[in-house]
Amino acid sequence: MNERLEKLKAKNKSLELLEISNKSFKNYGNILDSNEFLEYFDYLDQHTHIPEQNNVYVAHEENILKELKDTYILSRVFGFVDVQTGYVNGHNTKLNALEYHKSSEVIVALSPIVLLLGLHKDINNHSIDSKSLKAFYIPERTVLELHPRVLHFSPCKTMSTGFKCGIVLPMGTNTEFIKLDDNKTEEDVLLFKTNKWLLVHNEHQKMIDLGAHIGITGENIEIKF
Repeated sequence: MNERLEKLKAKNKSLELLEISNKSFKNYGNILDSNEFLEYFDYLDQHTHIPEQNNVYVAHEENILKELKDTYILSRVFGFVDVQTGYVNGHNTKLNALEYHKSSEVIVALSPIVLLLGLHKDINNHSIDSKSLKAFYIPERTVLELHPRVLHFSPCKTMSTGFKCGIVLPMGTNTEFIKLDDNKTEEDVLLFKTNKWLLVHNEHQKMIDLGAHIGITGENIEIKF
């Protein structure tokens, strides 16, 4: 077993930390060939920074797309629609919220991280219990495709220096706030930004102040490292 994962398990004994080789991960996503993302890793390493506190999120960095020598794998994942190549870097350690998209999302993990993942079917009356989530340890330099509607949010760091993680989504995702005059479908109350449906824990006041729906019950899971 990975030494870092062993330490994480020792410090998070109340939480089952799974490896992505666990067969249950197939419910949430697929593992992609990291060798097809070498330029992405290099860009994250050399041209992005980790803030001193919190996270920094960039939806699209055009230079990343320019650096990629072969984008065919992304074209296959997203059905040949335009994509945005961005990143999230930082120090998050808590669940705080869950979002989903009606499209795949590619995670380019330069750093070792933990992802807290859920299934859309477990949402009931616009709410989900955090007990239903699975925690997966993602080794450094791993690339994943998350299935459409899989619940996720910020990676959690596994070391004091923080994390760097690339994010690929259909162009326009997560860029503009959406405010509907009325809710014509059940999930309209969760629509927060373009192609982004969001539920938050009642501890995440920042997102609540922005109008996010409080929809996570139970513990606001924290990853200790």
